[in-house]
Amino acid sequence: MLVDFNTLPEESRVWIYQANRSFNEAELEDIQNKLNVFLENWTAHGSDLQAGFTIKYKRFIVIGVNETMAHASGCSIDASVKFIQQLEQDYNVDLMDKMNVSYKQGEYVAYKSLTDFRKMAKDKAVSKNTIVFNNLVANVGEFKENWEVPASESWHGRFVK
Repeated sequence: MLVDFNTLPEESRVWIYQANRSFNEAELEDIQNKLNVFLENWTAHGSDLQAGFTIKYKRFIVIGVNETMAHASGCSIDASVKFIQQLEQDYNVDLMDKMNVSYKQGEYVAYKSLTDFRKMAKDKAVSKNTIVFNNLVANVGEFKENWEVPASESWHGRFVK
């Protein structure tokens, strides 16, 4: 059951998929339509999942599930992964690689490999104050409070001194 992402309770589970590039307007509209259809029909063991999504900065797909209604099971999570993998193929984009880092350079969102980000930190091209995206947040509340934070307040902090 599709719901507005902003109405999901704070404890709702989230999954964040970051793209290695920004989506254009036509792609965003198409992806939103596909997400609407997928989430409207997403179930776990025959029970509807109360789920919503948001797309941030034209590159982050965030899916949330209110697990007080029904828990996302292994099979339903597998279905969502297959859906995301299909988006990767449809748009020739990488959404599943967790070994990359997105961070802000002014209003621009940059995307680098973890190796390059480490090197940039060593070279002082990024600092503890650089705004990073902590895609490891677990729920809507953490997403709202701790997703877009200075590197020093995220797991990225181990690279910046």
